[in-house]
Amino acid sequence: MTGTIVFDPLLPLPLLAALAALAVLGILLALWRGLAGWALRGLAALVVLGALAGPVFRQEDRAPLTDIVLLVDDRSASQALADRPAQTDAAVQALESRLAARPNTEVRRVTVPDGADNAGTELMTAVSEALAEEPQARVAGTIIVSDGRLHDVDRAPDLSAPMHLLLTGEPEDWDRRLVIRNAPAFAILGEPVTLTIRVEDMGAAPEGATEAPLDISIDGGEPQRFDVPIGQDIDLPVTLPHGGRNVIQFSVPGAEGELTDRNNSALVQMNGVRDRLRVLLVSGEPHAGGRTWRNLLKSDSSVDLVHFTILRPPSKQDGVPVSELSLIAFPTRELFLEKIDDFDLIIFDRYKRRGILPSLYLDNVRNYVENGGAVLVAAGPDFASADSLFRSPLGEIMPARPTARVIEQGYRPQVTALGRRHPVTAGLINEWDGDWGRWMRQIDVTPVEGEGEVVMSGVEDRPLLILDRVGEGRVALLASDHAWLWSRGYEGGGPQLELLRRLAHWMMKEPELEEEALWAEPSGQTMRIIRRTLDETVPPVTVTTPSGETVELELEEVTPGRFETIWRGPEIGLYRLENGEQTAVIGLGPAAPREFEATIASGETLQPVIDGLRGGVMTLSDGLPSIRDTRAGRPAAGRGWIGLTPREAYVTQDVTLMPLLPPWLVLLLAAGLILGAWLREGRR
Repeated sequence: MTGTIVFDPLLPLPLLAALAALAVLGILLALWRGLAGWALRGLAALVVLGALAGPVFRQEDRAPLTDIVLLVDDRSASQALADRPAQTDAAVQALESRLAARPNTEVRRVTVPDGADNAGTELMTAVSEALAEEPQARVAGTIIVSDGRLHDVDRAPDLSAPMHLLLTGEPEDWDRRLVIRNAPAFAILGEPVTLTIRVEDMGAAPEGATEAPLDISIDGGEPQRFDVPIGQDIDLPVTLPHGGRNVIQFSVPGAEGELTDRNNSALVQMNGVRDRLRVLLVSGEPHAGGRTWRNLLKSDSSVDLVHFTILRPPSKQDGVPVSELSLIAFPTRELFLEKIDDFDLIIFDRYKRRGILPSLYLDNVRNYVENGGAVLVAAGPDFASADSLFRSPLGEIMPARPTARVIEQGYRPQVTALGRRHPVTAGLINEWDGDWGRWMRQIDVTPVEGEGEVVMSGVEDRPLLILDRVGEGRVALLASDHAWLWSRGYEGGGPQLELLRRLAHWMMKEPELEEEALWAEPSGQTMRIIRRTLDETVPPVTVTTPSGETVELELEEVTPGRFETIWRGPEIGLYRLENGEQTAVIGLGPAAPREFEATIASGETLQPVIDGLRGGVMTLSDGLPSIRDTRAGRPAAGRGWIGLTPREAYVTQDVTLMPLLPPWLVLLLAAGLILGAWLREGRR
């Protein structure tokens, strides 16, 4: 029970102040006139003013509330190293016992797990969420048992009670880690890119170690070992072996006595891209479709185009000087003998044999294809004639032979059943809004038995676009020279730009257009596994985890020729995928787990927050500190002890109000004093 005097004025305070001023003036006037009862009159005015002020004696029935202490138990991954789990268990149990023995104290235990999706230790987030459920006036302090390695210090709550950190770990702890300082997302094929890495020792590392072995593996291949200095940034030049995603794994063997080897490896995923794609376009004669190829290739800033159009064959004799017709001499020897291997793609657009390119040069083109080059033939009527390229050394690599028939009639190009699964033509129908426009010419060809893949057809389902692989290279035959009608929008046009772009990039072996391919797209700890094939079905994909376990996953066909599944990997690291003859590797998670970036226990990160709350940082290896009571605003930590601030919170159960000047008492006192003043002045 506690009592206090409070005021509940019957009049507004300004009016009450005015009445008090009038009373003072009246008393001063009585005093000036020499009235003997001025003191009694003043007391009477004071009684009336006091009554108007409404003094009340308030008596409260209070029930005390217990103080709340947050005991934060860090159970993140770094807290599982060495003997930290046992150290944490012993400290938490002892603190719970001591706090439970304190009078008027409740303990709220908060367990901090690993952060989701490699977010690290979200210790301050857990504390803030726990405090949001408790009244701030009852919180006497926060005690955290942790290694101090948190990743959300910016979420620290605003407290009026002390916060303490009890550090796990031992003074002799040390750890070696591998750090990727710089890793670009992509690199140009054939050109080295510099990665900056660092091997460093943290904590009480053994003396004398100046170098460490470093293993480097690309796409899960056999690693190469190098000795690198410890504690220095190393610039490592790397040349990517192929286009598309390259997975590079760096690892340092575990050393004796270090806390963990989880931070001894790192994955870097880089996309290999071509610097410039060099294309040679040879047009046999000027025609309406010649500019179509030129515009397509020039629209791609990554393509270097060399284009020659034969304006006048050598056999033509009309008396016009060649110097007046030719813009530049056709450097046939330089292009087809000396620098042919510099080109990624050679296109023959309505070209026929006119003696400009001897058979020796065309035979060299054939060798170029077999050794990994690419040739695209856009056939016109010349392909069906006696001067056809098929009747040259290039005929040996052509996927179809001409029948000498030129079909001059309108038709709509169609994607074949195989073409709906082939990456060059798959999805073209869905990407174009409306029917395709007609073409007006087709060269009748017959596919060579056992060669080529017919992905588009024309008149009477005759082959229109045939693709083939020859040796290490690729050949494509487009049996029409009317693709330009689509670019002009004839009868609504068609996907001419997309078709020719895909065709050119397939021939230049871009990874995203391979017919048989297996790859995965990572998103955090989840991967989307994609299998592209020309077959109707595919077997399950076998996934090998970083720890060596294997999992078989069924793939579901989402579009013709494309099978997918989504799977969440159980750990961070390098995964190997296998499906038939197709293999791939993929890295899940960051270059290195965030929780193991720094493993030596330290209060450095949390020290500014604790200092602002007058708390302390203690090491459990020195023993568990004692607990004392401290006043608010005073230091709450010292040598071997930590303090809690008693809050003395309470809840009011009942309130009793008793007026100090009841009306009858006011009337009696005021009347008595006024009467006394009158009598005193009357007797005088």
